[in-house]
Amino acid sequence: MLKLKKSEYFTLAWTGQSLRILDQTKLPQKEVYRDLKNAEDTWEAIRNLRVRGAPALGVVAAYGLYLGIKDFPGRRRSDFLTQIHKVKSYLETSRPTAVNLFAALRRVEEKLKNTSFSSAEEGKKKVLLEAKKIEKEDETFCDRIADYGFPLIPVGAALLTHCNAGALATAGDGTALAVIFKAKEKGKKISVFVDETRPLLQGSRLTAWELQRRGIDFTLICDNMAGWMMRQKRVDLVLVGADRIAANGDAANKVGTYSLAVLARHHKISFYIAAPVTTFDLDIPDGESIPIEERCGDEVTGFAGKRVAPPGVKTCNPAFDVTPASLITAFITDQGVIRPPYSKRKFQRKLKP
Repeated sequence: MLKLKKSEYFTLAWTGQSLRILDQTKLPQKEVYRDLKNAEDTWEAIRNLRVRGAPALGVVAAYGLYLGIKDFPGRRRSDFLTQIHKVKSYLETSRPTAVNLFAALRRVEEKLKNTSFSSAEEGKKKVLLEAKKIEKEDETFCDRIADYGFPLIPVGAALLTHCNAGALATAGDGTALAVIFKAKEKGKKISVFVDETRPLLQGSRLTAWELQRRGIDFTLICDNMAGWMMRQKRVDLVLVGADRIAANGDAANKVGTYSLAVLARHHKISFYIAAPVTTFDLDIPDGESIPIEERCGDEVTGFAGKRVAPPGVKTCNPAFDVTPASLITAFITDQGVIRPPYSKRKFQRKLKP
């Protein structure tokens, strides 16, 4: 029996034989669930954004690792660990920016290396158990982020969010949107401006869909309207998620986030990032070290199979940008709210998985 969220949909669920995901490329027109049955299915779903969001990618990757080794015929421990590494390396090629994906795969592999088991079958059980633990932990992280974040939202506030950082991006209730859901649950009258988030419209397709399902008062705007909304004093704070956070506090998120941070600073508006401990990558010093995914230009020249740009135009399509730590008011994490100054030592002290 699959557990449904309060909103009566789920982003991912282990069925016992496969990982069932809600295909986000079909939303909001259709709710289509797909069963991922092997590593190739998992890689394709991640690469083609059928599932997305840094925390969700970590969970899906962990299950994908199990799906990639569940039918491995070898018996020896050494052969099994070699296969684990092979599948892990393959899944790591799906998308480069969200650190949760890499962290989850590394965690499972290291768990196997540091655990004694006498057979491949026993090893497979341990992989699946670790994937389930990662899923459960992410649900808990989302709940904690919501609890720490909602007191920061003033009664009657109008928030601006970008891309999608809700249940569709996690195994739980989301990161940034979980804060919004909790604020409403606690009786705070709030409203939300949703950036459409070009080029793939994750705001208008996904965040709007989630907020509508949850009964949140929201208004959809084009990305280039955000500055004017701030100028008109219609936005009280900006709240977004993240895909990777460096040791100095620089944070990668969906492209367009940096622009919002600059605008927020100019208009003296708080800019918050909500993210779990798994999104912090303290092994890299700053945002310059974060790999930025460059996606196909077809995503810019058209949408849903319909071309809108002239043939032959050059395109540039980075999926993410990096917001400097100096523009971030605070991080809302599962371990509490972290404010400047940011440093690796401070994050290590505050963030304990």
